Amino acid sequence: MIEGLRHDDMINKLGGRFKLTVLIQRRWLQLMHDARPMVDPAGKTPLEIVVQEIMEGKITARRLTPEELAGDDE
Repeated sequence: MIEGLRHDDMINKLGGRFKLTVLIQRRWLQLMHDARPMVDPAGKTPLEIVVQEIMEGKITARRLTPEELAGDDE
């Protein structure tokens, strides 16, 4: 098992299991669509990369504004 997922530290850091799960899924998809990892990917699976990025604070969950939710980018 990935060390960062063994404890509730990441869950508490992000404010819940659902937020953590969503963040992992979104970042994993980005990596699968050729986004660059923000940590050294040598010998790591995509899940290990995402967990390390979260633990190092390189990616965080944030609330979207009503404009962002509506898709109003003007």
